[in-house]
Amino acid sequence: MSSTKGKKTRRNIIIGLLLLIIIAVGIYLYLISEKFGDTSGKKADFSVSANDFLTEFSSNLDAANTRYKDKYVSVSGRVSETDATATGEVNVKFADSTGNYIIFAFQDQDIDDAKKLKAGDSVTIKANFSQGIKSDILETTSISFKRATVSAQH
Repeated sequence: MSSTKGKKTRRNIIIGLLLLIIIAVGIYLYLISEKFGDTSGKKADFSVSANDFLTEFSSNLDAANTRYKDKYVSVSGRVSETDATATGEVNVKFADSTGNYIIFAFQDQDIDDAKKLKAGDSVTIKANFSQGIKSDILETTSISFKRATVSAQH
């Protein structure tokens, strides 16, 4: 009788583990295939100038990171550089005279608009704030955004 009880316990453990594996795989597949809404249809939580934004992060990085975490921000400024990656993505950068910069990674449907931008263009870019980082070695602050879209060219 104890042999039968041991087999049932083992079978229940195996079934439980299989269920956990199936649930974990389902969650993983959901997360890797998750699509984000188009940024152009999102309302900006904040509208700022690039210079003011860089100053805010340079003066108090932790407070600024907390304030803008997971928020949509419209940033107006002058493009200092564009960078097309090997994978076809485009990054647009606003920089100040001290080397601090804001970098925007564009969503797929807005890459063509980003490719049209060139250094010196005045533009407003709306994007989802990612993170501000201070480099003690380079003595610069970098601020990154994801899912960017060109809101307006001036």
